[in-house]
Amino acid sequence: MRLPRPVPLLLGFLLLQGVLSPLRGDLVFVPPFIRMSGPAVSASLVGGTEDVTVSLTLLQDEMGLFPVPDCRVLSNETGNWSLTVTPSMNSLEVTVRLKRDLQSCSSNETASFSESPCIVQTLLVSASHNSSCLAHLLIQAEIYANSSLAHNASENMTVIPNQVYQPLGPCPCNLTAGACDVRCCCDQECSSNLTALFRESCFPGIFGGDVNPPFDQLCSVQKARGGPDWFPFLCVQLANSPFLGYFYHGSVSPGHHASFDVYLHTDLKDFSDFGYKQGDPVMTVDKAYFTIPQVSLAGQCMQNAPVAFLQNFDVQCVTNLEILPEQDRTINVKIKNGAMGGIVTPKVVYEEATDLDRFITNTETLLNSGPATRNVNVEEHYIFRWNNNTISEIDVKIIRAEINVHQKGIMTQRFSVKFLSSNSGTEMESSGNPGYQLGKPVRALNTNRIDNVTTLHLWQSAGRGLCTSATLKPILFGENALSGCLLEVGLNENCTQLRENSVELLDSLIKATHVAMRGNSHYNDLSDDWLEIIRADAPNTGADPAVSSSNGVCPDVPAQLSIRILFSDAGAVEGITQQEILGVETRLSSVTWQYQCGLTCEDNADLFPISASVQFIKIPAQLPCPLTRFQINFTEYDCNRNEVCWPQLLYPLTRYYQGEPYGQCVAKSLFLVSFIILAVFLSNPWTRICKAHS
Repeated sequence: MRLPRPVPLLLGFLLLQGVLSPLRGDLVFVPPFIRMSGPAVSASLVGGTEDVTVSLTLLQDEMGLFPVPDCRVLSNETGNWSLTVTPSMNSLEVTVRLKRDLQSCSSNETASFSESPCIVQTLLVSASHNSSCLAHLLIQAEIYANSSLAHNASENMTVIPNQVYQPLGPCPCNLTAGACDVRCCCDQECSSNLTALFRESCFPGIFGGDVNPPFDQLCSVQKARGGPDWFPFLCVQLANSPFLGYFYHGSVSPGHHASFDVYLHTDLKDFSDFGYKQGDPVMTVDKAYFTIPQVSLAGQCMQNAPVAFLQNFDVQCVTNLEILPEQDRTINVKIKNGAMGGIVTPKVVYEEATDLDRFITNTETLLNSGPATRNVNVEEHYIFRWNNNTISEIDVKIIRAEINVHQKGIMTQRFSVKFLSSNSGTEMESSGNPGYQLGKPVRALNTNRIDNVTTLHLWQSAGRGLCTSATLKPILFGENALSGCLLEVGLNENCTQLRENSVELLDSLIKATHVAMRGNSHYNDLSDDWLEIIRADAPNTGADPAVSSSNGVCPDVPAQLSIRILFSDAGAVEGITQQEILGVETRLSSVTWQYQCGLTCEDNADLFPISASVQFIKIPAQLPCPLTRFQINFTEYDCNRNEVCWPQLLYPLTRYYQGEPYGQCVAKSLFLVSFIILAVFLSNPWTRICKAHS
């Protein structure tokens, strides 16, 4: 059924208001339009909900037009409708219910669904402040007589047991309900006297109830049935059951496992006195892990995560201020440097945060705003200086903020750890030797500046996502990324100035002129494999295109920066593939900006999104070898098309296996072959042959 003629026009205005208002931080219903087919619907009113009054109005179609919404007359009940407002965190939950009984629509209660709806009405929910309308929610009610769940549905449900512990069909031969099936020994309806008659002739296998038979290659099975003499060298000690569809853990009941914290402290291994290896946890003099909050694979923030030697990270943790502890983990902490009896003490430098809006969001009104304050760390940056397998120096920079003890909200904390060589004078480390390593920053320089050491960046938005408060993060090799921020624009914005601001923001990400081909290219030698960045379609902000006749429209505004980096495999060092960059291209894309108005056009700040993306494209160093006629015709030897791969029969001995060095694989294989030869010499057939010859 189509909406009345005036509804689409009003719906268009409300949808336009609902899309743009959240960007401006205004009051808005989410969603702004609801098609109602049941007795109740709900929506959320988000934005500044203080001192806001919500009312319900039944719109009457007069001469094909709906009346202009009037918020001076407020009512929460209109005929058969009622309005309920429930406050929640930073929003209001608005619920509209039908008080009328739908059973009265139909004269015959047992009749099927009616072809025409029972109720067709248009409702308007308005949010106002001081008799001024701020937001609207349009509800198109189209309810049928039997659309409500007036009759309770049956709740009978077949309970299927968990097949990990109990098979779905434990006795397949039980075919007759309420009677004993002959030769079915697992039938619970057979008495012991009846079972004794056919116990020797029970159905074998799965049909007879053995739904989890033992594997033929199990060591226990072959010991009972008798097997060849070489079998103990190749039998399976534990197998999984394919009949249940899940991994079978055996018949041993699970015991009580200690928690992770107990295991962490009882089985603490400390080998730092003999030097650190890559990945070893950094230890303190108290024989405990030096911990810094980190993000797990599940996205949760772990407060007591150990710091691993020579492993850098830069993470952000989102924490509620109410549960955030006030602590300084670097005070009086002495860390083992890796030598016998060696100790290093972190050097801490404190800085005060200037803009708290970058770190704290969803701030709530203080319940008891008093003079009591507390300090919280918003950023912690650790720099470890290493020499061989020891730690020589630790520099810590902590950015803290002073907040009220009753402050509420969500705070984003940043923690970074960087390991630098003690021989490096600055924090600029190589990104590989010689090729790039995945996850390392792309090295770049600017030949037009005195301080020509720089890198390529992307935005790291914070708070409301404005470009003025966004920070920068480096582009990491091999990782495609997309970032953006919002630029505040007014209704009477100068188009030329808007283009210049947008280009300036986008150019701030790519201040470099050259990019290093290799991860260890020297910054002081431009001829040491440095590539010039190709800038395609650089816009001319001075040339103003055809200007629109109305305000609030600017064509050809740069809005997106695309960075494409070409790389390839350039060889191998000690079996490790080395990758290098072949070229970098930047391209700007323009859009036509238009000021978005709600029900009325006011000179408020609009938000113009700009974005930047980086894409790594791998180019093969050489063309792949063409398929031979044998590979084309005999596809059964193609490992990509068949489940059985004969060319990789001895997989650990082939070059496809990368789990261990090739020399270790050969040594272990020869050791296994020697055991097999020894087993053959000690087997019964060989001894009988020797006795026959003697």
